[in-house]
Parts: sequence; C-alpha cells; structure tokens
Amino acid sequence: MTVIATICARGGSTGLPGKNIMPLLGKPLINYTIEAAQKCKFIDKIYISTDSKEIAAIAEKAGAIVPFMRPAELATSTAPKIPVIEHLVDWVEKNAGKVSKIIDLDPTSPLRDVSDIEACANMLDDNTDVVITSYEADKNPYFNMVEYDASGNVVLSKPSKTTSRQQAPKVYAMNASAYVWHRHTLSKGLWGQRVKMHIMPRERSIDIDNPIDFKLVEILMREKVKQYY
Repeated sequence: MTVIATICARGGSTGLPGKNIMPLLGKPLINYTIEAAQKCKFIDKIYISTDSKEIAAIAEKAGAIVPFMRPAELATSTAPKIPVIEHLVDWVEKNAGKVSKIIDLDPTSPLRDVSDIEACANMLDDNTDVVITSYEADKNPYFNMVEYDASGNVVLSKPSKTTSRQQAPKVYAMNASAYVWHRHTLSKGLWGQRVKMHIMPRERSIDIDNPIDFKLVEILMREKVKQYY
C-alpha cells in the first residue's frame, strides 16, 4: 500500500489572486511544497488536485502527478477541503492501487520543513486518527480575543478570571501546513475523533492568504537563504 501526498491548489483566490503559482524568490509558490514532499522519506507519490491548467503544468514540470482537472463543484471558494482530498484519493485507488496514509500539504505554507512533515507522519499511530499542525497562538481567547454577543456587545470570547496572558490556558492556532490521516480515518474529517498535534515554531507557520502574508514569507525566505551562504 502507498503513502501519498495530496496538494490541493485551486486556481481562484479572493485574498491573493493566483497565489499558488506566484513567484517566490524566482520559483512558483507551489514548487516549495512539492519539493518538500519529494524530500520526505515517508511519501511514495505526490498528487495535485487543481482546476487550473496553468497550475497543473507547473506542478507536473516540478515532478508531481496531476491526474485530472478538479470538477467545478469542488473548485469553489466555499468547497470544503476534505471532499476534495477524498475525490483525489478515490481516483488514486481506482487507477493506481491502494492507499494506506494521506499526507495533505497546503501549497501556501512554504516555510514548513521536511522534518515537520516527517514528525506528523511519525505521530500517526494506531491510537490516532489524524495529525494536525499548529503554533502557539499570539492571541488568547481567555485574555485578549473578543467577539460580539447576541445583544451586539463586545465580550471576551472565553470569559475567565484571568488577569494576564501568562495565567491563561495555553492555546494553539492551526497553521494548515500539514494534515495526516490513515486511509480508513479520512472520512471522519478532523474533529470528533482522536487528534494529535505537531507544534511548529511561529517562523515556519505562516499560511499565505493575503499580500501581507506573502511579503512576510518572502522576508523570512531571504533570511533563510542567507543562513546557507
């Protein structure tokens, strides 16, 4: 049975149009994720789900497999991600053999390290249904995150007697860098099951959703390149 990486890369994006293939230090953004998957010792094959011929061409040139163009109903801005992954995995099993594990990698998280992917893969055991990635949140719902209540008043998201951030329970923000499932647990989704979490440092946890995110990643990438020269 095969361990596959799935990379879901939609052509449309409201926050940053064309972000999945925007040039980052001279390379299409999606290439960083493909290259990380290629370096991971646990991954046998890398599959792309996209509705864009341009993304498909770039991904195939980088060495990934693009078996089809994603159906329109799975390529909207509101389409859930897990049905997209299931659609891709179903194709793989019908055409290329059984899948044992799925390692889903978001193309907008180029700062992740191969060690992050492998750590997630190692955490998925018989007592775990899914592994997610996160970082220690810089805002805390017990102390400095607020929302509107039913009356329109602003209230603390999780009311407590906490008087400092240090006293508040530690919370984490998901960074969408990686998700790892057994094949038989993929249909369970994320919640209501046995979940483990790989905690990543803040500097590897930026998920590109808008131009500011892209600029921050570019700065951190340049700093990373300098470390090797």
